[in-house]
Amino acid sequence: MPADTNLGRRRLLAATTLTLAAPFVVRAADSPNAGPASSPLGPIRRVDAGVLSVAYVELGPSTGAPVILLHGWPYDIHSYVEVAPALAAAGHRVIVPYLRGYGPTRFLSADTVRNGQQAALAVDAVALMDALRVDKAILAGFDWGARTVDIVAALWPERCAGIVSVSGYIVVDRIVNQQPLPPAAELGWWYQYYFATERGRRGYAANRHDFNKLIWRIASPKWAFDDATYERSASAFDNPDHVDIVIHNYRWRLTLAEGESRYDTLEQRLAAGPVIGVPAITIGSDFDGAAVDGAPYRKRFAGPYAHRMLPGIGHNVPQEAPQAFAQAVADVARLG
Repeated sequence: MPADTNLGRRRLLAATTLTLAAPFVVRAADSPNAGPASSPLGPIRRVDAGVLSVAYVELGPSTGAPVILLHGWPYDIHSYVEVAPALAAAGHRVIVPYLRGYGPTRFLSADTVRNGQQAALAVDAVALMDALRVDKAILAGFDWGARTVDIVAALWPERCAGIVSVSGYIVVDRIVNQQPLPPAAELGWWYQYYFATERGRRGYAANRHDFNKLIWRIASPKWAFDDATYERSASAFDNPDHVDIVIHNYRWRLTLAEGESRYDTLEQRLAAGPVIGVPAITIGSDFDGAAVDGAPYRKRFAGPYAHRMLPGIGHNVPQEAPQAFAQAVADVARLG
């Protein structure tokens, strides 16, 4: 990589604004080991960004106001199979990447730590924006994606025209995570404790297809998805780094695995619970239980803000309620 790109990475990791002057290269995902070359959303493109070769789709006019849509676990870009075309038709430039450990996205080096901690995923998002020369965008997501947009908005607000975050402010506080929950709440996080064991790692590696389908059903009990819909996303879990990223993510949250020192400064800032000052719309669904009204995290949003509740909808909000999710993205920039 050019020297100025490496310098940009160092600046990014120091939590400063990054602007790349070097040209970037977007290419088709045509490697025989890179996964599918297209999806129902369009051709899969690639760009080197930070430590990754990011696979993504892009829809809409290149001159449109950018929107970046981020998926979570255990999902993929097809959570936005209806949302992305709707936003593109409204004139947005819509970018939907596969996260590290999913689909055709690959690490550039075999030596890079397969790290799933929250700061690493947020740095990935900003690096992708830099690589695609997106100075500022609306960021929207759920699950891991929602956490990532929260973090980018908190640490790099100049990069966010607004955010849409399902389940609200879900930045991980590892100290709070050490506190016990009521038994029924603990039961809901059973898979995190399973992943904390080596049996869990082996089980997930051997059974990720059926494991993740079970998670879909538990997290969205009223969503009657068919086998074809699941299989379309399930191929993303065949990524060679998927198991390592997922296991590290959940072990890191419970302080059972360490992160990388390069992210320590960012994690220290996140541990302070920074408020989000950019325009924000949060969404509560049945998955959020007692927090569906957004009250537990309202004080974390200091800028223009709205909260929307979607009764009868589970965790995969953009795929279960695409019109409502797309409307939130369209509305958030107007909050300011």
